[in-house]
Amino acid sequence: MTLPRRTFLRLTAAAAATPALPRIATAEVYPARPVRWLLGFVAGGTTDIIARLMAQWLQEQLGQAFVIEPRPGAGTNIATEAAVRAPADGYTLLFVGAPNAINATLYPKLNFNFIRDIAPVAGLVRVPNVLVVHPSVPAHSVPELIAYAKANPGKISMASSGVGSTPHLAGELFKMMAGVEMQHVPYRGAAPAVTDLLAGQVNLYFVTTPVSIGYLRSGRLRALAVTTAERVEALPDVPVLSDFVPGYEATAWYGVGAPKDTPKDIVERLNRTINAGLADPKLKARYVDLGCTPILGSPADFAKLIAAETEKWAKVVTFSGAKAE
Repeated sequence: MTLPRRTFLRLTAAAAATPALPRIATAEVYPARPVRWLLGFVAGGTTDIIARLMAQWLQEQLGQAFVIEPRPGAGTNIATEAAVRAPADGYTLLFVGAPNAINATLYPKLNFNFIRDIAPVAGLVRVPNVLVVHPSVPAHSVPELIAYAKANPGKISMASSGVGSTPHLAGELFKMMAGVEMQHVPYRGAAPAVTDLLAGQVNLYFVTTPVSIGYLRSGRLRALAVTTAERVEALPDVPVLSDFVPGYEATAWYGVGAPKDTPKDIVERLNRTINAGLADPKLKARYVDLGCTPILGSPADFAKLIAAETEKWAKVVTFSGAKAE
């Protein structure tokens, strides 16, 4: 159909008067609708709290809801596969962490390759593990524990929140580096593990700070060391394990990922906003009170962390002989 000359000229003039939209326009309007954030853990736990604190910040800063959607199961693989299969448009994010790095070796057959299929967006926090013992254990320091374990091989029982979990492999790394034998007792989650530890049914647990900090402050459990390279602000009197086992470090860490091929502009905007949140005094204080340490950096920095952790835990999984349940 041919337009009348007058109409054609009017449209042409209007187009000429309209400035060209910058290439970054799509990123500037993101998000235009709610964003779902897949969480491979049950609601109400430590990971849920960590995610919801940041989700609230993102909503306040970007003007759209960031909806936490728990998809627990298969060691976070259910949520990860759902994210891998989602459109790469920035409206599906994944709560990523140490389990993703561990699963690369723990599960021999996965329907995805985490490093290949998930784009790193930003780190969130490191969550130290604390080596805690029941008060009945005759060891008040790491050297005393190592000496007791070597004198009584296999007698110490070590709880974990499941085969292949971060607490399990933190314990296996300790066994490997300290040259001790301990009996692994896996539980289905942190709550039942802590319950039995409090009752003295198991001897020790490499438990996360948010789970253990209340019991440590009340004296119901005894902390021997934290698993980070430096002391934890929430537990300033607890030494680091590497003081006694040189080179030891094992922390849970969490961050944000997105399906591969998610537009770079969107990834970078999310990264900037998350880093701003981690630097915000009020939000940072809430994380620190949980015993967490913020992880600031670029998507490339987070990618390096993921690659290094995947390589590290592959060695520990192989040493332990752990297999996915």
